[in-house]
Amino acid sequence: MTRSAKPTGHVVYEAPPDVEAVFHNFRTCEFATLARDGAPQTWPTIPFHQHDDGRFLVTTSIGLPQKAYNVRRDGRVSLLFSDPTASGLIQPPTVLVQGDAVCPETVTTTVDGFEDALGRMFKRQPESAIYGSNPLMRYLMDWYYMRLTIYVTPRRILYWPRGDMTQQAQAIQVSHVE
Repeated sequence: MTRSAKPTGHVVYEAPPDVEAVFHNFRTCEFATLARDGAPQTWPTIPFHQHDDGRFLVTTSIGLPQKAYNVRRDGRVSLLFSDPTASGLIQPPTVLVQGDAVCPETVTTTVDGFEDALGRMFKRQPESAIYGSNPLMRYLMDWYYMRLTIYVTPRRILYWPRGDMTQQAQAIQVSHVE
């Protein structure tokens, strides 16, 4: 599999209910990639957990492609779910997903196939629907709506109950199935 291909197969892991709640309810996570010189670069991003294959989907605008460039050069990434703001969760665990990412060369210009993720985004951030519903804004910001997709396959998942990172992290067993 090349770094630019869409992943095949899936990963299997059983996450405790409080970790699953984090994957479903957190508004953002910190997405870290590696720059050309190997230094980590981190951005807040909206992750989408894909239950069918156990992976995570992150998108970025073609106008802000650095995440995609970094992933195409070196697919080692991490997602840190550390800020429960607006998630509705009380004392959720902090969750770290370390994995391998791929970013296909294609640019996504429609929501076809992403309807569920888009619906979750509007649920998480209802104010963002204002921009997409305004034809002038869509015209002026068409570059923002042209997306590059990044698929993250977990290699390792760690979590800290109640977000207490002074304690030993708990590991979730991750298996890969082709």
